Amino acid sequence: MEKRGEGYYFAGSSVSLESVVFEFLKGESPESIVEAFPSLSLEQVYGGITFYLAHRVDLDAYLRTSKESCEELSRIARQSSPLLYKKLDAAKKTIV
Repeated sequence: MEKRGEGYYFAGSSVSLESVVFEFLKGESPESIVEAFPSLSLEQVYGGITFYLAHRVDLDAYLRTSKESCEELSRIARQSSPLLYKKLDAAKKTIV
């Protein structure tokens, strides 16, 4: 695991620990996570989950802050481009 700025990333990869942890917390298996992030090995995913569980208190606080930041950026984007998001929302409804 490498710390880059405020986040953690898998060594030699552009995949963040945050990405893997969110999948894990949604109930995805390590094997499914590897399918979603094929640049990672099963051992790396298990290692990332182990790292998360060993540092859960600190990482959960970081994840909450990160999620809040993403939600704020999404809110700002929706306000600045309402027509675009209206089209995207309509397109999502036709896919489902």
